[in-house]
Amino acid sequence: MILPDEAVRRFREVFDLARADAVPEHNAMTLATARADGRPSARTVLLKAMDEQGFVFYTNKQSRKGEQMLANAHAALCFHWAPLGRQVLVEGSVEPVSDEESDAYFASRPRLSQIGAWASRQSQPLDGPEQLEAQVKDVEVRFEGQKVPRPPHWGGFRVRPRMIEFWTSREGRLHVRDRYEMDDSDRWSHFYLNP
Repeated sequence: MILPDEAVRRFREVFDLARADAVPEHNAMTLATARADGRPSARTVLLKAMDEQGFVFYTNKQSRKGEQMLANAHAALCFHWAPLGRQVLVEGSVEPVSDEESDAYFASRPRLSQIGAWASRQSQPLDGPEQLEAQVKDVEVRFEGQKVPRPPHWGGFRVRPRMIEFWTSREGRLHVRDRYEMDDSDRWSHFYLNP
């Protein structure tokens, strides 16, 4: 499943425009997942890479979203850049990225973020902020004076699109919507939609 060159180019164009316009958190995207029984949930995550293979972000694989993606390997993404009047929707399958990719990204993170990946039992109940602070201190002691390795439960996921839709706001709600969609034979088509 390789995205059409035109879809990649267009996404990069609007993404770079959002960055150049200093749109806050220009790499933020809503990630929608669902449990195996179909019950959905959504949250905001940060895009860390994008190419013709898909959209990559990193998380705790034992979190609710991690467990949902491992049980039901389908997800949707929504990028909304309100100041630009632009939105991009993505739907596709989800797969873990390689250990090498996860290791490389983890090594680039600030040390406190690395410590936090070990300390936070993401999505699990917590007695209060003090408990998390104590867990952070324990991890700081554990890795004092050494590099912090990537936890085995932490890594990246890639959403491999089967659909990507571009939305551009226009006056009178006469928005432009156009979609690239892969059929069951893995062929891409491009078409416009009524707003």
